Amino acid sequence: MESTEHRGRQQTATERRRRELLEAAERIVLRDGPDASMNAIAAEAGITKPILYRHFGDKGGLYRALAVRHTDALLANLATALDAPVLRRDRVEATLDAYLLAIEARPQVYRFLMHPSDEDNASESGFDVGRHSAPLLRRLGEELAKVITDRLDLGPGGELTARVWGHGIVGMMHGAGDWWLRERPCTREQLVKQLADLLWGQLVAVEDRAGGPGF
Repeated sequence: MESTEHRGRQQTATERRRRELLEAAERIVLRDGPDASMNAIAAEAGITKPILYRHFGDKGGLYRALAVRHTDALLANLATALDAPVLRRDRVEATLDAYLLAIEARPQVYRFLMHPSDEDNASESGFDVGRHSAPLLRRLGEELAKVITDRLDLGPGGELTARVWGHGIVGMMHGAGDWWLRERPCTREQLVKQLADLLWGQLVAVEDRAGGPGF
C-alpha cells in the first residue's frame, strides 16, 4: 500500500503540474484571446494535446479551471476594496473600479472567458460558453450577497434582498463593463461614478449591521 507521505507527494506534484499548465494556458490566452486553442496551449506547455486533456478533460475543463483561478483573484480584489477604511460612497466606487480594472487590465482573458470565437465553437464540439460563464457570474453574485448580508441591516427579508442586490450589482457590472470594454465611450473613472450614482439611492439609506464591519 502507498504511504500517506507518498500520496501527499504525488498530489503536490500533480497540483504543481496543473498550476504550470494553467500558467501556460494564460500566456496563450493573453496572446490569442478567444482564439486560444488547445493545440497552442499544449505546445506552450511543451506537451502533447492528449496529456493536456488528461489533466483537464476537454476545453470546458480547462475553461472552468481558468475561470476559478480568475474568479478567486477578482474576489480577493473586491474584498480588499470592500474593506478599505474610507467612506461608504468611496468604498462603493472602489469596488466597482476593482471589477472594471480587472477586465481592462487583462481584456484577452476576459474575452476568452466570456466571448469565445466562432471558430472555437465550431471546432470544439460541446463547448458552450454560456453554460460555463453563467456559474462564474452566479458565484460572484452569491459572494457579494454574503457581504451585503453581513454588513447591512436590511430588516425582515434581508437575506432575499441581499441576494437580489448581489446578483443585480454583478449583472450591472458585467453588462456595463462588457459594453464599455468594447466601445470605450468614456473613461473608467466616469463609468464608475455613473454606476455608483445608480446604486447610491438605496445604499445611502441603509444602516450598517450592528457589530459588523460596515459597508
